[in-house]
Amino acid sequence: MECCYLIVIPLAAIFVVEIMYLLKKFYFSGGVCKSKARLDGKTVIITGANTGIGKETALDLVKRGARVILACRDVEKGKRAAQAIQEETKSDQVIVKKLNLASTESIREFADEIHSSERRLDVLLNNAGVMACPEMRTEDGFEMQLGVNHLGHFLLTNLLIDLLKKSSPSRIVSVSSLGHTYGKINFDDLNSEKSYSSWGAYCQSKLANILFTRELARRLEGTGITANCLHPGAVRTDLSRHSTMVGWFAEPFGWFIYKNAVEGAQTNIYCAVAEELDGVSGIYFSDCAPKKPSPEALDDGAAKKLWEVSARMLKLDKTI
Repeated sequence: MECCYLIVIPLAAIFVVEIMYLLKKFYFSGGVCKSKARLDGKTVIITGANTGIGKETALDLVKRGARVILACRDVEKGKRAAQAIQEETKSDQVIVKKLNLASTESIREFADEIHSSERRLDVLLNNAGVMACPEMRTEDGFEMQLGVNHLGHFLLTNLLIDLLKKSSPSRIVSVSSLGHTYGKINFDDLNSEKSYSSWGAYCQSKLANILFTRELARRLEGTGITANCLHPGAVRTDLSRHSTMVGWFAEPFGWFIYKNAVEGAQTNIYCAVAEELDGVSGIYFSDCAPKKPSPEALDDGAAKKLWEVSARMLKLDKTI
């Protein structure tokens, strides 16, 4: 009998592990971008591309022939990422430029440099983000998650729109999150000056990404520029560094539940290159397929109001 247990228990354990592996492979890993589109001669900007899904997206697009600009707050980390991409692809079409989305001055300097150095911009991928951080403020006094995740990309997009128009057909892709479903745009305290919740501010900023995309797509009708947004999935990256809850859960279960960076980058890549998305705009994607966002994310009145409020906060006299 003891001999049977010695055989059965290991076999049962192997069976459970294989079932978990199959679930991970076919369910939790999500969709895969199957497009073989080439991007030779095209230029792409990816914010936050020195790590995680941004870096993996950059690697894929460089392999497709694109000239990819890694827009990074930490230039040294950006250079290390660029070197790794260059070594793997044997391409010199990887450029690092400094961009701190928590500083409107840095955003404007970056945009000025792009206009002076680049003749075209085919894809702008608003990928960088902050999640569930302690209460912090940007250089301009914005709540950090609203400032980086939404306002920083709002300003960057507006400043680069002329180059995108010049290069049309072109694409703007913004990374949101399933977390938007728990978000609410608190117009009475958008900047979290009366109260602060790390997760509340995060979910608000991710909802703002979708509302921004909807209004952006409306304003860009007829220009040849499309604007879409996406949920990359639950991905185990540096983004969760501020969240002890996510970190605690990720240790025993992360390999099973969470996507790795390559898997998490697939919808980024899909929205940037898929031929079937030519002319498709204002859509929310997940796992390389359109998904219906929350009812709050479909509120065109809120999208228009958020655009106007964001422009005032950033002191933008003229927007798209």
